Amino acid sequence: MKFKRIFLIVADSLGVGNAPDAMNFGDQGANTLKHIVANEDPDTVNLIQLEGMGLGSLGEFNGIYRLTNQLGYSAVLEEKSNAKDTLTGHHEMMGLISTKGYKTFTDTGFPDEFIKLFEEKTGRKCVGNISISGTTILEQYGEHQKQTGDWIVYTSADSVFQIAANEDVIKLEELYRACKIARELLMKDEWKVARVIARPFKEASPGKFVRTPNRHDYALSPAMATMLDYMKQANFDVISVGKISDIFNGQGITKSIPTISNNDGMNKIVELAHTDFTGLVFANLVDFDSLYGHRRDSKGYLEAIKEFDSKLGDLIGLLKNDDLLIITADHGNDPTWTGTDHTRENVPLLMYSKQLKGPRHLGQFCGFDYIGNTIGENFNIPEADKNKSFFEILI
Repeated sequence: MKFKRIFLIVADSLGVGNAPDAMNFGDQGANTLKHIVANEDPDTVNLIQLEGMGLGSLGEFNGIYRLTNQLGYSAVLEEKSNAKDTLTGHHEMMGLISTKGYKTFTDTGFPDEFIKLFEEKTGRKCVGNISISGTTILEQYGEHQKQTGDWIVYTSADSVFQIAANEDVIKLEELYRACKIARELLMKDEWKVARVIARPFKEASPGKFVRTPNRHDYALSPAMATMLDYMKQANFDVISVGKISDIFNGQGITKSIPTISNNDGMNKIVELAHTDFTGLVFANLVDFDSLYGHRRDSKGYLEAIKEFDSKLGDLIGLLKNDDLLIITADHGNDPTWTGTDHTRENVPLLMYSKQLKGPRHLGQFCGFDYIGNTIGENFNIPEADKNKSFFEILI
């Protein structure tokens, strides 16, 4: 074991374009990072920590430079799984490749049979049941729910059933209970979606509705054991920060720390850097995706990356000689692209430790599972595939 502590941070949706099969998803030309910085003054982009780790080696990005002496190893990873959603991306990182993808109801909404069963079991009617932005549907039905108490339900291009509820109209406990009912119903093969998501909100001012931090995901359990399970079985710490525990349905997690924002997530990671543990901190920073990618807000996305970069400076300053920091993403969400959904893209891989010798750009590799195998090989997990691992390079 070379590294006692590994910090794996997923910058949710921060793709770097050029996926070889992007055309199969209607995403040829999508590039989240490139298009976010494209029209910025290069002198104001200023991503000191990420650039130092080698971000500029992953492509041509306005204001992000390729360094001749970068401080970390960098690489580009192609997704093998046949999807572009959160669940699939994270599962692939830990060794679970999905060839089929999950059910989606983007074009039709959920079947009447399911909706009627859900209404009967929860005691409330449903409105919506279309593929739409989560903020737009609140504008359409927020007042309606105040008057009727009906569930607001919707989906997207992802494999999700989302239930929105005003916390002042429907208590959180009832919303979460309804999500559990939906999760059980949606285990039927023809309806089986990857996630049911509770989307609580409140009325900030008359007619203006905003989401609260009390989101909760009810995901399908991984179809087989992942690297997280193997690490937990070997008595290593596997600490979830943010929605990681939800994504894996708690499997392989030894401790779960919820977060309310990117900054809160980074603060929790920094707090963990002050503690003694042996194993993995696995964190997801969801604001990139939910607040900026889906809402097609390039300016906000860039500001969020800058804030993340600043917080990285705090974390890097606390890393010990036997710590490893890994930064990656799970898919793209190009805010300049058509629609409001994820984009099929390659993702960045940046790895930093004070022990690295001769860090450099490694090139492009097929499979997010290089991440889990690298972590597993470090902790001597027998199931780690040494042929798909960067561990030998790191030592």
